[in-house]
Amino acid sequence: MNEIDGDGAQVGTGTTAEAADEAAIPELVIISGMSGAGRSTAAKCLEDLGWFVVDNLPPALIRTMVDLGARSQGNVARIAVVVDVRGRSFFDSLRESLSDLSAKNVRRRVIFLEASDEALVRRFESVRRPHPLQGSGRIVDGIAAERELLRELRGDADLVIDTSSLNVHELRAKMDAQFAGDEEPELRATVMSFGYKYGLPVDADLVVDCRFLPNPHWVPELRPFTGLHEEVSGYVFNQPGAKEFLDRYTELLQLIAAGYRREGKRYVTIAVGCTGGKHRSVAMSEKLASRLASEGVETVVVHRDMGRE
Repeated sequence: MNEIDGDGAQVGTGTTAEAADEAAIPELVIISGMSGAGRSTAAKCLEDLGWFVVDNLPPALIRTMVDLGARSQGNVARIAVVVDVRGRSFFDSLRESLSDLSAKNVRRRVIFLEASDEALVRRFESVRRPHPLQGSGRIVDGIAAERELLRELRGDADLVIDTSSLNVHELRAKMDAQFAGDEEPELRATVMSFGYKYGLPVDADLVVDCRFLPNPHWVPELRPFTGLHEEVSGYVFNQPGAKEFLDRYTELLQLIAAGYRREGKRYVTIAVGCTGGKHRSVAMSEKLASRLASEGVETVVVHRDMGRE
């Protein structure tokens, strides 16, 4: 909207007002995921970091909460909402709210807490509580129903955290690593080595297989070491195709990272696997993380299965 000043010139005020309105809109994090996977712990961590946290808010009220935060004159700059999806209509309402937030240019992220069926069953049995969706069936029936209901939301999540093997303190550490910084980087990457014999990481966005390289396990003098040792790393990258693979996969990740940034995705987990998660995948993960860091991607390296043998 334009106004006329005393000299008859048009003065634009709409752009300035719109910019002020956008600046006042609080940052939003939506925490969801499987019951028993640690949603309350994640929410408590954000609360300790100064976020305004609302537990079990109906999705239809998320936009209202953001509007209230925008009117707080900067007192509520960051809002975290825990949503507990219990039915199809509830999920449809959440999807509509997310679409509305995107249309309004609200900076929002969806954090999805995941865990294996075995871990969830163990947790529910330890507290002697039924799963909220099991009805007259078993705990595993409730878990299966909830997993199917949340499948689409999980696929759209900005960050998936698998808590199957995490305790409360480890989950808090993961949340701190993502949210405790003063400034948000454009993209954060976790490069995780793993062993195929222990199963695929369920929270991986990208999976790469290093088993095409000769295994140092069969070299007696290298077997006791890991991919962190120079002897093993040198052996791995002296193999035909190893350096070329690292170069080409880094180029591919640069292309993917650019797309993630355009789509507003801020977190990516890259899983690098070999047979036991001790030699090849560890060496490749270290080199890959170094390449990503040199490209300006904030990178954390995790060796999931190293030391399990």
